[in-house]
Amino acid sequence: MQTADELMQRLEMLNAIGIALSSERDIGRLVELILLASKNLVNADAGTLYLVDGDQLHFEIVRTDSLGIAMGGSTGRRPPMPPIPLHHPDGTPNTSTVVGCAALLGETINIADAYTAVGFDFSGTKRFDETNGYRSKSFLTVPLRNHENEIIGVLQLINAMNPAREIEDFSAEDQRLVESLASQAAIALTNRQLINQLEILFESLINLINTAIDDKSPYTGGHCERVPALTMLLAEAVNRVNWGPFKTFHMTEKDRYELKIAGLLHDCGKITTPVHVVDKSTKLETIADRIALIDTRFEVLKRDAEIARLKGELADADHATLCERYNSDREFLRRVNVGGEFMRPEDQQRVHAIAAYSWIDEHGRAAPFLSADEVENLTIARGTLTAAERQIINHHIEVTIRLLEALPWPKHLKNVPEYAGGHHERMDGKGYPRGLTREQMSVQARMMGIADIFEALTARDRPYKPGKTLSESLTILARMARDRHIDLELFEVFLRERVYGEYAQMFLEPQQIDAVDTEALLKLARD
Repeated sequence: MQTADELMQRLEMLNAIGIALSSERDIGRLVELILLASKNLVNADAGTLYLVDGDQLHFEIVRTDSLGIAMGGSTGRRPPMPPIPLHHPDGTPNTSTVVGCAALLGETINIADAYTAVGFDFSGTKRFDETNGYRSKSFLTVPLRNHENEIIGVLQLINAMNPAREIEDFSAEDQRLVESLASQAAIALTNRQLINQLEILFESLINLINTAIDDKSPYTGGHCERVPALTMLLAEAVNRVNWGPFKTFHMTEKDRYELKIAGLLHDCGKITTPVHVVDKSTKLETIADRIALIDTRFEVLKRDAEIARLKGELADADHATLCERYNSDREFLRRVNVGGEFMRPEDQQRVHAIAAYSWIDEHGRAAPFLSADEVENLTIARGTLTAAERQIINHHIEVTIRLLEALPWPKHLKNVPEYAGGHHERMDGKGYPRGLTREQMSVQARMMGIADIFEALTARDRPYKPGKTLSESLTILARMARDRHIDLELFEVFLRERVYGEYAQMFLEPQQIDAVDTEALLKLARD
């Protein structure tokens, strides 16, 4: 019989266990805590915790102290025992095992001696005892019942030990304490499972949005996958460095999850961006590439020149010269239509000269060879987007911020809009959409800015350019750090911790992975 002090100590232990259960976030550690706490509470030598999965009880964690057996939980070794079916193939309840009976009836079963107990099949237990020189005697089997009155698992304790390490029965007090702990454990386990399920659902909804964007454009789809991955690689590097301004920077698991969600949602506003702008692979592309229309106009010019030659209005030599010029101009427009890093002013001027040609349109009227819109597109200095189209692209970040700020974020995710909405800002305040300076931005938002740019530079699936090599991409980043476009201190971590190398192994082609001179890049960034 327990003294009042002993009972009070066990009740205090039970309360402490309840607090610990409610704070544990990892399912595996939670299951382990439930079993170990139960064993300690009643001084049991062994125990097993089963979880219900469908119509089976699965071994989650097994402990036998005197034999040194430890499986499941933090050991990293899954229990090899097959699951226990709750029903026979014909559908009848499988009540031959103690754990199955406790799960099916929802009642605690307290057995003083398994070797004399009737009504249950202990043949497996006896084989285990014979093989291991053990004596499984007293059993306390308690079902775990959730808030919806469903059995979600079974806790089984074996061999209550007295101070002399002799096997005793589990007392009525032991049973009440373990039942109380099982009730708390079931609530904690159910809550954690529900939270995990909600997190999975939440991330699945985010992936659904990214899939919708991917379905509109395969180029942005890959971007939505790679930027979060690179952001987290940089975040882990910043978290582990013990030098420089970030040596005191530290992220918890909650911080990591918040940044991960922000990364996944950083371009969600692109769901409203027109596909023909996102996927504009040439300067003249809208729904289709209009270069074919210009090809047709050149054929009209050549036809008219041929008619003029046949009528005697144009000399043969002049006709040949004219056709050669038309062919040259056509190839030139085809070339500049592709876009690139920089278009020379003399090439832009040549476009204007070609635009001044006159041709007879489908209405039989003389018209400029190129429309004003075609001229504007063909003289784009960098890339394939006009200023108006670039504004449409840039608008996605405003939509992203507006969408994210409209959501009722819980406390541990409250910074998602700021992290996700800052990846187009610049350290000098000349970015968009809010013109924030470095001091007005979180470290996480600045990380995402670097990740977004580096991914775009190295991406192999853009319609308008091939992916750059590591050295080319990092040289561009170094210049951007020098010009206070990106954070110099984060760029140094990106280089010194070889974050780019980890990313390259995951996402880049072998031919993109070349030698990188860290010190030369840092010198360029600091000049």
